[in-house]
Amino acid sequence: MTSMTAAGSALAISAATPATDDIAGHAALTHTEIGGIEKLGAFGASFAKVEFQPLKGAKQKYKGSADYGALQPSIALDSADAGQTLLQTSADDETQKLYSFKVTRQDGTLRYFQGRTFGMPETIDGADTVVTANPSIEICTKIIKAPKPV
Repeated sequence: MTSMTAAGSALAISAATPATDDIAGHAALTHTEIGGIEKLGAFGASFAKVEFQPLKGAKQKYKGSADYGALQPSIALDSADAGQTLLQTSADDETQKLYSFKVTRQDGTLRYFQGRTFGMPETIDGADTVVTANPSIEICTKIIKAPKPV
């Protein structure tokens, strides 16, 4: 396995829903890259732990329901950026609509999923800082891992 840096990675959004929930369905969508991202953070599935302790015997442990995680990127706020505008639209959307997301890693491999943006608060800090936004994107579908396009 080859290590890589995060430099060159990207996050993109689409208001469209894939026709099928697989690589082909997501790849057919037109995504708009979100500019000014400093970092994406950790994301991916984790499972609830379900335990049962019988009176006799060892504790039994099972995988419970999946939580596909969340993205909480740090973004240099840019009102002229089309991707940020669509992300803000998804944050302001009061319906239960799912938006489609694509993460592109430096090596070209892709991660597709759908989610809801639960807010996009802005941070205005000291004089020598950049005005940022920190959206909270909750991932609502299984993350589809796609190899880099040929």
